[in-house]
Amino acid sequence: MVGPYRGLFDRPGVKAFVLAGLIGRMPMSMLGIGIILLISTLTGSYATAGAVAATTNVAFAVAAPLSGRLVDRFGQGRVIPPFAVVNAVALAALMVAAGWGLSDWTFYASGLVVGATSLSIGSMVRARWSVIYGGSGRLHTAFAFESVADEVVFVTGPALVTVLATSVNPYAGLIVALLCMLGGSLALATQHDTQPPVQGVRSSAGSPILIPGIALLACVSLALGAIFGSVDLITVAFADEHGAKGAAGFLLAAFAGGSMVSGLWFGSRNWRIPLRKRFVRALGLFVVGLVPIMFIGSPWIMAGALFLAGFAISPTLITVFSITERMVPQSLLTEGMAWISTAIGFGVALGSWAGGALTESYGASSAYVFSVCAAALAVAVGIGGSGLLRLPEAPSPSQA
Repeated sequence: MVGPYRGLFDRPGVKAFVLAGLIGRMPMSMLGIGIILLISTLTGSYATAGAVAATTNVAFAVAAPLSGRLVDRFGQGRVIPPFAVVNAVALAALMVAAGWGLSDWTFYASGLVVGATSLSIGSMVRARWSVIYGGSGRLHTAFAFESVADEVVFVTGPALVTVLATSVNPYAGLIVALLCMLGGSLALATQHDTQPPVQGVRSSAGSPILIPGIALLACVSLALGAIFGSVDLITVAFADEHGAKGAAGFLLAAFAGGSMVSGLWFGSRNWRIPLRKRFVRALGLFVVGLVPIMFIGSPWIMAGALFLAGFAISPTLITVFSITERMVPQSLLTEGMAWISTAIGFGVALGSWAGGALTESYGASSAYVFSVCAAALAVAVGIGGSGLLRLPEAPSPSQA
């Protein structure tokens, strides 16, 4: 399994940007659950917590393509620092507003700025890989590694923020997220040698979202985000209902752990199946894997079910980003990948809101129905529009 990954990091500067990107993207798995734990603890309302988390994700979703466009135009080194500083100030303001018991609108206002200034670090790292291994089969392996890195973040982040928020104090998880964001993103900004070249002239294709295949992937990613957002919030409530709120992060880590294992395996394979077919099959696996979680009443059994359900995450996201890289011109690459992150962000916001509302009305187990329905919608859209994803196959990973 690890054989194809050997030599992937031999190019100068690769290890440094991989490490910085890994640390800098930690907040993507910590902010949502950290905000939910903080606000639900201080206000007693999952609906308010979910709504604030949704606001943050919507703001990120709206702003990500714009920040991606700025990165393509001016470079990562010039765009990252000011965004990182404002993001840190806004997150600190959110914690202060919650701690002082200020009006709810202050939660939403600070959460809005946090989301708007959150950069898609994963997209920037993938853009660096695309410059290094573009046109080579090694790019599939690099994207697989990035998916695994994402899942490492989602395995460790929720568990870390939950332990800190429940065992130390409600603010501790978000403080660590803030420090990771500042340290990782600023370190990435200083690494100029591996940054994608600044594109002085934009492609005549306009915005990447106008490419039909990218629009289709964005729609599917919206549904995927709804799964992630709803599962995050509902699982916290599920653990709370069963007297094990402190285990919520570990349940979510199990979900991401399944994806991490499948990502390692998926990236190690020399695939002959076309990208389009891989994409559709992974979506179908997602639906099948999520169905059992609606019928489980034990946190320990739920951990196993979530681990199995997570198997489809990495293969789906790897193919989404691989297709995006091949469809989008180099001059629009960061923005193109940011559109996928944007769609996921909108979906996470929708899932957080719906998960919170359904949990308060019907209980956590019943609320999981929403997650399953979102997966079914992703399959329907993916199959229905798969004709837009017909692409010439890229070289195999061995053709580096």
